[in-house]
Amino acid sequence: MAAFDMRPVFIHGRHMQLCLISRRSRFRSGTRYFRRGIDHEGHVANFNETEQLLLVEGPTTPGAQRISTNFFATKLSFVQIRGSIPVFWAEVNTLRYKPDLQIMDLQDTANMMKKHLQEQALIYGNQYLVSLVNHKGYEQPLKEAYERHVTELNLANVRYQYFDFHNECKNMRWDRISVLTDILKDDLEKEGYFQLDATQPKPLKLQHGVVRTNCMDNLDRTNVVQGALAKFTINKQLVDLGILPLGAKVDDYEAFSKDLREMWADHGDAIATAYGGSGALKSDFTRTNKRTKKGALEDGAKSVLRYLKNNYFDGARQDAFDLVTGAWIPRKNPAAAMFLVTDARPLITRSVPLIASFSLFMICAGLTLPRSSDYSLFYYFMLWFSLLAAALVFILIHGIDYVSWPRLIPPTDVIYYSGPGYRSGNHGKGLKDNFGVAKRSKWLGTTRTRVGADQIELGEMKKRVD
Repeated sequence: MAAFDMRPVFIHGRHMQLCLISRRSRFRSGTRYFRRGIDHEGHVANFNETEQLLLVEGPTTPGAQRISTNFFATKLSFVQIRGSIPVFWAEVNTLRYKPDLQIMDLQDTANMMKKHLQEQALIYGNQYLVSLVNHKGYEQPLKEAYERHVTELNLANVRYQYFDFHNECKNMRWDRISVLTDILKDDLEKEGYFQLDATQPKPLKLQHGVVRTNCMDNLDRTNVVQGALAKFTINKQLVDLGILPLGAKVDDYEAFSKDLREMWADHGDAIATAYGGSGALKSDFTRTNKRTKKGALEDGAKSVLRYLKNNYFDGARQDAFDLVTGAWIPRKNPAAAMFLVTDARPLITRSVPLIASFSLFMICAGLTLPRSSDYSLFYYFMLWFSLLAAALVFILIHGIDYVSWPRLIPPTDVIYYSGPGYRSGNHGKGLKDNFGVAKRSKWLGTTRTRVGADQIELGEMKKRVD
């Protein structure tokens, strides 16, 4: 389970329980940059099913006792899903703020996307694919690949809807989310929601379809949109039950609206922390219904935190995911696992950060300690600034050697993919040779090879079957 929250709420004297549950898929689970897209079993990364429940107690006259504290006259449910864009793609960390976007045009792409969408249709019914990625710049190739394969498949129970989130909501006009809600309004009403009445043996209503929302990470923009669709649906549910008059909005009831917003904001933070390493961005809008400059500053701090965790700490976290979910099955013989705790990088690669640190220390010492001669300090600072600059340039050029990669299942095939597709850059792999092909880091390739050799003694990668 990814998140759970339940709160008592009241409108017009009616007692209700509002509940939000998010269930995270155990398949292709992991961290933000180490699990992207779809796999060869049709599972996508960061797949979450979110269910919003409204449990309504029966009406009571003033002073009358309720039959039972567990008695609910009506139970309502609305389900949404989110998941990574179902094509083979990745983002390769290179220590730059934006990783290298890589789309792998494999023969299995169409079949795996079809398998994924048909499986979701079997579980949830009709699929409404809402894509929020940017239509230009860094994200454009991924948007185009997604749309191309959806168009080629042309599945009867799948509808694709693009929404240019950043363009529509620019200049902090986040109320423009209503544009997407208006587009999906008829579909949401047609597919409906689940309703069970305590006086009836069978459900009065069923939900026949689901909205599948995605952005790049399926975190920040996705949570804002899912929260807006959930608010639209719960508004309709309350009107259908007669609790709200026709034309009324839940935003008119501040206490109820506040609880709903906070639950969705906390829900987004929980999913984002597990996958991205920090709370959700843009959560100030979800929490307060307003986009503020303070929220933008908080998003900047969260982005820095994500950068540090994704580049320097997520390798161990991904190993933990692979162990817990059964993607890697360990076996006995600890001696065969020594490569997991040793650093196999070349000596010069390991020494450069130490050189940079010592150079910075010497610069700080020169600035703080008593000076004997300004002339001598000029050459002193020139020496240490030169060493520091050279070390930083080396680290940037060989960026992938300083990223915290998973060790149990290292993504070597993704990093050095050279087949058909698209790649935004080829950074962090050292100086290129005359043919323009980056040289392969031996330590990373060796790790992958050794994993295959030690499968019998150390462990093995297995398909999870339950």
